[in-house]
This record gives sequence, C-alpha cells and structure tokens, in this order.
Amino acid sequence: MKKNILDLTGKVALVSGASSGLGEHFAEVLAAYGAVVICTARRVDRLENLAAKIQANGGKAYAVEMDVTDRASVKRALDMAEELAGVPAVVICNAGATGGQPFLEMEEAVWDHVLDVNVKGVFNLGQEVAQRMVAAGITGSIINISSICGTRTFPGLSHYSSSKAAVDQLTRTMAQELAPHNVRVNAIAPGYFLTDLTADYYATEAGQKDVAGLPLGRLGKLEELDGQLLLLSSDASSFMSGGVYTVDSGHSVRLG
Repeated sequence: MKKNILDLTGKVALVSGASSGLGEHFAEVLAAYGAVVICTARRVDRLENLAAKIQANGGKAYAVEMDVTDRASVKRALDMAEELAGVPAVVICNAGATGGQPFLEMEEAVWDHVLDVNVKGVFNLGQEVAQRMVAAGITGSIINISSICGTRTFPGLSHYSSSKAAVDQLTRTMAQELAPHNVRVNAIAPGYFLTDLTADYYATEAGQKDVAGLPLGRLGKLEELDGQLLLLSSDASSFMSGGVYTVDSGHSVRLG
C-alpha cells in the first residue's frame, strides 16, 4: 500500500489562536492526520474543550495558555510544549486580530493592537520556535496565516491589510534565513471564510453583497483550507519554502 504523504504521525504541531475559528479547525485537522497538537491561545477554557474533543476522537492534544504579543508568555508556552510532547516540528502562526475603522478615524490603540497581534505575534512565536528547532536539529515547518488583504485593499482595514502585507514579507525573509537550518517557512493567505472574526460583517447587507460578488458566489468552507495546511505541514512540501499561497477561489485576481 502506498504511504500517505500527508501523514503527520510522530510530529509535534503547535497552533496559536486555537481557541476559535481557523486555529481551532487547524488543530483538529492536524490531530486527525496523526500529529500531537499543542493548542495555544489566551482562552484556556476553550482550549481545554478543544483538546478534550480531539482526544475523544482518538487524537492527541494539549491545551497551553499563550499570548503571542508577550514574549515571556510565548517562552513559557514553548517550555510547556517541550515538557508535554517535545519541540514542535510544525508551527501554525495563526493568532490574529482585526476590526474595521476608516483610516481618517483610526485610533492609535486599535492600530497598535492589530499590528501587535498580527505582526509582532508572528515574530515572537516564529523566532522563539525557530531558535528551538535549530538547537534541537529539527527539520521544521513554520506556517504563517496571512490573508488576501495583504495584497488587496479593503475600506476600513488599513491596519489589517498592512499587518498581513508585513506577514507576507516576514515569511519570505524568515524562509531565506532559516533555509540553511532545514526550517521551511510558508504562508497561507485565505480569502473570505466564515469565522468568529468575520461573522458579524458577513451578516450585514454590505457583507452579503461582497459574498455575492465572489467568483464562486459563496464563502469558503474551512475544510477547503485542509489541503494547503496538510501539504505545508507534511514532508510532501519538503522543497517548498518562502511561498505565500492564496486560497480564495480567484477573488484576489479578479478584475474590479
């Protein structure tokens, strides 16, 4: 029988922002394909429920508190991950923040929060885990979660779009510098998917109009990200690094 090239058995995977949305889904998928998953976020109660759900389905998962904007918290979480399962070989930098405000009315505190979570958070987790991968001699894969907002403009999202453009470029520079250490770095840039962060907008008249104008006329389903996630997490992508891979049904390349 041919081996499943997407199999993650024996790998330790860490997901940030796993208490809801994409992160919660990613943790379940990685566990279903054999990884021991370290579920991290600030909301520990939700992480514990997620870990229990994964274990009930035959997987292995642990709940670990982590605030990606706080370097000390990141260090503590990775220390705990090592104690529980070992140095992660797969890390999904997924924790994110958003919230619409027109540029002329953008509050400095709102700007700072989004940039802290979306950019500094990726830097904090990515650097800390890369240092540990290198020290342990692990062949690693770091996957940053970006967005089509990193290449397209959307009213009211100057902070979010700027943060995701930064994530794209950070992904490329991380990939270049970490390649000699056998650590690959890529990013997934989703289009419109229904998550906790986006649900309120898609319920509005403007949001529904946006969805109707998409190439497929619908939002993406979370499982439609599984293939990209598993590819980049597994050895099937052993020659892939520095890429930002869009999953949006052609939204970002449409005219208008």
